[in-house]
Amino acid sequence: MAAKANQSQKFNIMVVGQSGRLQYEALLFAASLRQFSPGFNGRLFVAEPQPGPAWNKDPRIGNGDVLAALNDLDAEILPFESKHFGENYPYGNKIEALAALPEGEPFVFFDTDTLITGDVAAVPFDFTRPSASLRREGTWPQIELYGPGYTQIWKSLYDKFGLDFESSLDLGQPDEYWKRYLYFNAGFFYYECPRVFGDKFLEYALAILSDPPEELVCQSMDPWLDQVALPLVIHALGGGRDTLPEGYLDGAVSCHYRLFPMLYAREADHVVAALEEVASPNRIKKVLKQYEPIKRMVYQNRGQKVRALFDQDDLPRREQAIRNRIKREGFWMR
Repeated sequence: MAAKANQSQKFNIMVVGQSGRLQYEALLFAASLRQFSPGFNGRLFVAEPQPGPAWNKDPRIGNGDVLAALNDLDAEILPFESKHFGENYPYGNKIEALAALPEGEPFVFFDTDTLITGDVAAVPFDFTRPSASLRREGTWPQIELYGPGYTQIWKSLYDKFGLDFESSLDLGQPDEYWKRYLYFNAGFFYYECPRVFGDKFLEYALAILSDPPEELVCQSMDPWLDQVALPLVIHALGGGRDTLPEGYLDGAVSCHYRLFPMLYAREADHVVAALEEVASPNRIKKVLKQYEPIKRMVYQNRGQKVRALFDQDDLPRREQAIRNRIKREGFWMR
């Protein structure tokens, strides 16, 4: 019932697009959304950082073919200013771009290296209770031999922002095991207002950077800053790890593939089929062929050679092992 009722729920979608790799990924995202989710009735925004002191080069999408193709797919270019991040921390784009979205309108952010493979309008979002991607590994924090541990590190952050730490824990997981603590991949997240979410995201991220708790002294914030701040934001706004039913995002409806060799190596058959279907129309192909990884992986069938290296039902447990095998065979591209 929840999915059916959601059909009339209107929300916007945002990805970030800029010169280089992201512009081609944004085009693939837009094409996949229109192909597999024709009932989506919100607006699709491609947020575009603008030139300024935070960028050494103009970050805007400079490829006229890409811009024309995005326009044909009813994607709206959404300019935003990089006031705090930029070239030194491009992951900050997803934080600063939220301020440019329509205030008070529900939104879903997706990383640009995502394919829509099903009906996003049927996803039973509760926009009052935000969440994010649970398709992640225990990448942060990295625990040092003589401490502090997970509990001390995470609790110091909750205490810093006046948040209740205990209620964030998954008590079904062992103490000092990373899954016990609220941790997301920032590949997607959503909420009822981008301004409220973005303001808190920016506040927390900047505070962690400028004045981290002493428990974080040995911890790296690059590239993990967005994923350190994100669970704090979601918890502060009343969300959590269990507010979205499993099987939709990072499942039947979307795939955060990250890199094309990894897509072919480990994703489900329906994802590979969706990629090749979306990339096949000539009007899309002539643009995507300008990007070497797509040209070689999709159009010159290198991706299928990568796929043949692996049993998708028995993959190595660690992502790095998959990457290393692809590199040894000479098929790695990014």
